[in-house]
Amino acid sequence: MFPSVNKSFYLSGLWAVLCFCALPAAWAQRVTPLAGAPDWARLEAFQQTVTRAEFVRLLDTVFAPNGAWSGVIEVGETEAVIYKTLTPPETMKLRFAADEATRKPTPKFWRAAAEIPKGDKPLANVKIVLDPGHIGGKWGLMEERSFSLKGDAPVQEGDMTLLVSQLAAKALRELGAEVTLTRNDAAPTSPFTVDGLRPQAHKELELLGIANVRENYDGPRDPLKAETVQWQAEKLFYRVAEIRERARLVNEKLRPDLVVCVHFNADDWSDPEAPVFTERNDLHTLIHGCMSAGELRFDDQRFEMLVKLLGGIHPAELAAATTVNGSLARATALPPFAYLTGNAVRVDANEFLWARNLLANRLFNCPVVFLEPYRMNHAETYARMQAGDFDGEREVAGKQRPSIFREYAGAIVEGLRRHFERADSSPRK
Repeated sequence: MFPSVNKSFYLSGLWAVLCFCALPAAWAQRVTPLAGAPDWARLEAFQQTVTRAEFVRLLDTVFAPNGAWSGVIEVGETEAVIYKTLTPPETMKLRFAADEATRKPTPKFWRAAAEIPKGDKPLANVKIVLDPGHIGGKWGLMEERSFSLKGDAPVQEGDMTLLVSQLAAKALRELGAEVTLTRNDAAPTSPFTVDGLRPQAHKELELLGIANVRENYDGPRDPLKAETVQWQAEKLFYRVAEIRERARLVNEKLRPDLVVCVHFNADDWSDPEAPVFTERNDLHTLIHGCMSAGELRFDDQRFEMLVKLLGGIHPAELAAATTVNGSLARATALPPFAYLTGNAVRVDANEFLWARNLLANRLFNCPVVFLEPYRMNHAETYARMQAGDFDGEREVAGKQRPSIFREYAGAIVEGLRRHFERADSSPRK
């Protein structure tokens, strides 16, 4: 994840909140950018698959803490009333299972670790998708995920996540897993173009109530570039459209048992053309949750949260994330990152693990582990990235170390091997 105030602002869903506040009250369907109308009929398959106690527990502790679900979901003794739209109000009823003995099976395409047949290799019969974060290549500067110090090779998150994913994929296949990457090069998977998204960008600026809209910004230091059509169209292209297309591939074509989103973290700086090193270097892992009241007033986000909750995905995400971030913590020796804002909540008293509402972990209809190790603009991490990929160990930043990319990939592989060998990683069926 790259360190920009704007980037954190958008990914945390606050952009959606502002759009919601600007929407005319007469609009019945309220959805976030590039989202279609939710197919609420899909939730009928989850009737009587969850008890009231479990439904409320997951809402309060993981998916919508601090009462965020109040006003969009009404919980009775035997059923919940789900608001499909808010203005005018349209609802559906979700019936609870009376108890665990009468709970119906949960429909899903993925399998928990304990449900996968064992084979002659540790990861035989396991289907894994690795999602190399961002795009990289010529898109790195547009994505605001590229920086360099004078004379050094540029550090591009999209290129590095692809390398880590390729290294991990090779090792996972040797262990018997069926592995697919959401992208195999530095190219977008989405069919959209920036110019093709300009009309939608105009609409987003209108919803945000921004006056004096300009078509293009004047370079990366333009203080008002976020108020231009170009900047909005670029964000829609490389962030929203790209992630939605990867979600379509995962949900409709690849249908894995687990998705691992591979990212690097970084700290903020005031001038992207003159980056400075941060003192902090740390690690955290994300799973889906912690939706705000504003986010849940969007029909698509409310629907997508319920698909994750009712789909029995959280226990499997929790088990996988716990094991993988344990392997990362051992391999990297990095301390845990801590959110100081309200857009994430700690899960299961694990200091490395947080629930947060990101587009990718919300849209993928299977367990998702979202990884954020290292800070790219930390001096030691930067030196390791400049050293490139290599076998064995070399002296880097005054210490014998492996390639940072192989260290990261190796921790992913070890964590996944341990997770799928566990007998207790199965969620409710």
